[in-house]
Amino acid sequence: MTRPTRSERLRYRFDVWMSRGTAALIGLLAVVSFVFVFVVAVIVWALPLHPAGEPEGDFLDIFWGNLMRTLDPGTMGADEGWGFRIAMLVVTLGGLVIVASLIGIVSAGFDAQVAELRKGRSRVIERDHTLILGWNEKVFTIVHELAIAGASQGRRAIVILADRDKVEMEDAVRSAVALPRSISLICRTADPMRPAEIALGSPDEARSIILLAPDGAHDPDADVIKMALAVAHRPDRTRGSGHIVAELRHAANLEAARLVGGEEVQWVLTDELIGRITVQSCRGSGLSVVYSELLDFDGHEVYFAAMPELVGESYAATQLAFVESSVIGVATADRTLLNPDPERVLQPGEQLILVAEDDSTIRREAAGAPDETAIVSAGPPARSSERTTILGYSARVDTLLCELDGFAAPGSTAVVVADLDEPELPETHTLEVRFRRGSPTSRRTLDELGLAATDHVIVLADDTVPVQQADARTLITLLHLRDIGERAGTSLNVVSEMLDDRNRELAEMTRVDDFIVSDRLVALALAQLSENRRVAEVFETLLTAAGSELHVRSAADYVVTDREVDFATVVAAAQRRGETALGFRVGARVDHRHPEAGIVVNPRKDVRRRFAPDDGIIVLAQRSRAADPAIAGAPGAVGAG
Repeated sequence: MTRPTRSERLRYRFDVWMSRGTAALIGLLAVVSFVFVFVVAVIVWALPLHPAGEPEGDFLDIFWGNLMRTLDPGTMGADEGWGFRIAMLVVTLGGLVIVASLIGIVSAGFDAQVAELRKGRSRVIERDHTLILGWNEKVFTIVHELAIAGASQGRRAIVILADRDKVEMEDAVRSAVALPRSISLICRTADPMRPAEIALGSPDEARSIILLAPDGAHDPDADVIKMALAVAHRPDRTRGSGHIVAELRHAANLEAARLVGGEEVQWVLTDELIGRITVQSCRGSGLSVVYSELLDFDGHEVYFAAMPELVGESYAATQLAFVESSVIGVATADRTLLNPDPERVLQPGEQLILVAEDDSTIRREAAGAPDETAIVSAGPPARSSERTTILGYSARVDTLLCELDGFAAPGSTAVVVADLDEPELPETHTLEVRFRRGSPTSRRTLDELGLAATDHVIVLADDTVPVQQADARTLITLLHLRDIGERAGTSLNVVSEMLDDRNRELAEMTRVDDFIVSDRLVALALAQLSENRRVAEVFETLLTAAGSELHVRSAADYVVTDREVDFATVVAAAQRRGETALGFRVGARVDHRHPEAGIVVNPRKDVRRRFAPDDGIIVLAQRSRAADPAIAGAPGAVGAG
């Protein structure tokens, strides 16, 4: 190998110096400028080239004059003598090059620094903020909900850290969500699976951390588990700081997720959550609206409140101790009891679980005595065999079938229709499950199913194709179902899953009973749990095999219809059946284009109204089944099964 020449060595050292950045370039330019001015000053001083009639200055005076001419070309306007003028012209021209170079270097350095700042690589200096790691479509709903929750709490920050451009993230969120002035949105570009980069979001100072699966991930569960590992096991993490909430699609990954996150991470099982809400909605039209109402912050949500003045009172008495709030359960130190025995007495240290518009509205105010003469004594509704048709196939099918099996009376059937080879379906105990190959968008296939005689129709979104394509297929299926119902002169009970909430307006034209906008419901659950981790216990009870569940039952089973009664009377009527009433549905106001129009959650108990025979009462009632080990609730995971 030949030895490098002197010129190669000099060039290499010059390249190394140039790569050191703006400060090194300015330093090099300063050295060049000094040498240039010094050489010209020596020439002027040595020749000498001073203008005639002027005394010879010392060398420092000449050097200073040359330096000023370098920085200000106008200085040579009064020079005399061609030798001196030529020397000063050289200084001035050199000065123009030097100043232009300096401006260029400073400008380039400033642009580079601005570009670096735009990347969002500086550490966030915030406290008590919500940190969102990862990016997908749920982020817009989550930010919207957190903004509502924090609007009344003074200044608050929401920090998003994802492997995306900082400015693009900020623009996307601000264009989709109207943020109040009290909410600060801060985005940072970083890899949420690397502990060192997560530190940019100040996770130890956060009140809560939400983990989202990145958009387009091949294995979203694996990515979220990596995030949980990076967050929960950072070497410098302060244990117990900022509880962590994460989404997980498949229950099969829950065991591994728990090993990573331990007790610090609350997992929201998206397939289980949506699957169970879908089944419950098909059995009681409007329940998806009730779940959305309880999960979002814009309206009525779940609160925990210590009410020492009610200690010693029965659960039934506490329900009638509030006019503006609905008591739905009791929280002990280690358990959450929804719809407990009406005679159960509130113990010291226990909290009431209420549905209220805001925590400021939770105050004791007697609802008044129920009208005993208006209460109807009716037994629980008889169970009969039902026929359910599931159109489409996704990872949620197993959950749907297991959940339907828990409700099924002997003789009930479920038919899964999908355009694929017959999959392995779960074993069921009561429900008879059949598979039929066919396209849910094919009118011929739908006509052959005899849907007019079906009790429930569930339309699932195809999770193997892009979101818009999946929703487009769902819309085609819904249009066919509407036409089939109209031709048969009957109203089909249809519950449809949509992936993008923006397509809901189109779907409402098909007169579907309920919509399950899956991403929105999951986002609501993540936001709700990030604000209050004990809310998870409430939804675990509602969505798992044991405990109580929501129903919409005929108002005629509770009170005399077409007679004015207050809601306190409805609450008392539900108590006699071992149930908790928390709202109603007005049949006359139900509009298939706006299914939520008839739902009223947490009405005032002192307002009197007439219930019609087609009105419904929203109640919490004990499940009439034993926990199935195949879908038993998993503590610490919302929707686990």
